[in-house]
Amino acid sequence: MAWELGLCGVVHADASNFADGVTKEDAYEQVLMQAEGLFIGQRNWVCNLANAASLLWHAYKSLSAPSKDVNWAGFYVLDKTSQQPQLILGPFHGKVACQTIQFGRGVCGTAAQTGTTQLVKDVESFPGHIACDGDSKSEIVVPILVDSGDGEKKVVAIIDIDCASLNGFDDVDKTHLEELAALLAKSCDW
Repeated sequence: MAWELGLCGVVHADASNFADGVTKEDAYEQVLMQAEGLFIGQRNWVCNLANAASLLWHAYKSLSAPSKDVNWAGFYVLDKTSQQPQLILGPFHGKVACQTIQFGRGVCGTAAQTGTTQLVKDVESFPGHIACDGDSKSEIVVPILVDSGDGEKKVVAIIDIDCASLNGFDDVDKTHLEELAALLAKSCDW
């Protein structure tokens, strides 16, 4: 496996290789397997989110449309320096993006405020959608939740994926991105 070789001194780049035309389910399984391997011995959230963003980007680009039309894949994290609850831009692939997003604002802010996945088939129909990239037509945002210490879950970050096609995401994406969010929650020091 690429990640096993990487731990021995060979580059990790092979983890981002996906066969053209692979099924969406297989691509997500590879993302999860490679991410888990890359996270071994690494708990820094910046490092792990950067590698996860790369894995997602390359996985989507190996798929057929509409998944191939993903134009932004990355993360926003809880901004611990802000007096009001907001997210701040984290590692990503795609065009430059909004730097901060208040909880409750847009798709990302709604996911952060509610702690629930937002699967938006047409961003124009989402009240208050923030258009960082006018090419985006659909979006999925998955919160990364950790135990707050009192038995409640709190949002520490979100996975944000945008697609230049309508209906770019479905329940397969939701299921696997929620698995990735759970893996990131337990693999990083937030």
